[in-house]
Amino acid sequence: MTHEVVTLNLNDNMELAGKLFEDKHIRHIPIVTGKKVVGMLSHTDLMRISFSDLDEEENEINSVIYDLFAIEQVMAKSVVSVSSDTTIKEAAEILTQHEFHALPVVDDGELVGIVTSTDLIQFLLDQF
Repeated sequence: MTHEVVTLNLNDNMELAGKLFEDKHIRHIPIVTGKKVVGMLSHTDLMRISFSDLDEEENEINSVIYDLFAIEQVMAKSVVSVSSDTTIKEAAEILTQHEFHALPVVDDGELVGIVTSTDLIQFLLDQF
């Protein structure tokens, strides 16, 4: 689990989301109000509304497109979360049963971390 989670709130914009995905080399960002998770934005969500395969000059188009959408319009609103005492096996089962690759870790209604499919693969590799 990653404890230092990059988050956005509903007032942030899609351009900031794109910059965070690129600069932080992450693929999932919980959307929060305070410390409460209200949605999840994935890099894939962002790619669905952008022209990510364009060259640098044409990427200016993305800025215009990002202005057309609010985070709330693009994010997943039905977020499945786990608690910090969820087992690795339980988290893996949840991820394999759904079409997403990240679970916010929530204790007492507050975001405390995130576990991703990459975290689970890394855990498996550490066992060898």
